[in-house]
Amino acid sequence: MKTRDMNRDWIATARTLSEALPYLQRYTDAIVVIKLGGHAMGSDEAMDTFARDVVLMQQVGVNPVIVHGGGPMINQMLDKLDIKSEFVNGKRVTDEATMEVVEMVLSGRVNKRIVQAINRQGGKAVGLSGKDANMITCDPASPDLGLVGEPSEINVDFLHTLFNDDAIPVIAPLGAGRNGETYNINGDTAAGAIAAALKADRLLLLTDIDGVRDASGRVVTELTPEQIRHMTADGVIAGGMIPKTETALAAIEGGVRAVVILDGRAPNATLLELFTEHGAGSLIRA
Repeated sequence: MKTRDMNRDWIATARTLSEALPYLQRYTDAIVVIKLGGHAMGSDEAMDTFARDVVLMQQVGVNPVIVHGGGPMINQMLDKLDIKSEFVNGKRVTDEATMEVVEMVLSGRVNKRIVQAINRQGGKAVGLSGKDANMITCDPASPDLGLVGEPSEINVDFLHTLFNDDAIPVIAPLGAGRNGETYNINGDTAAGAIAAALKADRLLLLTDIDGVRDASGRVVTELTPEQIRHMTADGVIAGGMIPKTETALAAIEGGVRAVVILDGRAPNATLLELFTEHGAGSLIRA
């Protein structure tokens, strides 16, 4: 039951909602692909907050698509089963035994947890992997990495069917090879390929840092692809940020309107990015 007492906090909330109207209108019927990973997947509370934000997003007219990772959960299960991993240039070699665990964890435990969280908040989430409906066809990323794939073809017709049914796709980053193989795909890479195929308005890469930082350590709120390339060449963008910015550049080149790298640990980060003037994280666009 609502109470009718007014205070400054509630007045500020009402002002925020009013100021959000132009952004709500701007994203009507827009496709927003969200790569979920890191801390946002870690706790039940964070997952519930994320799920609530996704359902709200859809309620105001956005078509959200969730692509998730699950590296820590895969590592836990491999350790539990005493399956040893080999690495080439810091990347895990995925043999058949490892692939069975990857598929079990991503398509099972992780995917269904996200689906259930969204459904608890009143959404209609559908759990998928890239193998379903031939959504992602892959070629081998490198012979040295085994069953690690690079997306080569994306079937977006099935996703549009889900949008028309008010369903929210939740996609595990797995794909099918041309000869029936199952491939493990980097989560950021899968999200970028799906976003490009959908010509998404936004690709949001949720991570455990608050954006791209300049040489002085400050978060850069807006960047062009050319600036990204210069910062990478100068060593300012380094380490784990490189694959994220590479994903961003490939997505923009493929037709995504803009990519945002933002902190998934921040409450309501996706809503702040889409529906407020100041946004969140680092926006990259041509």
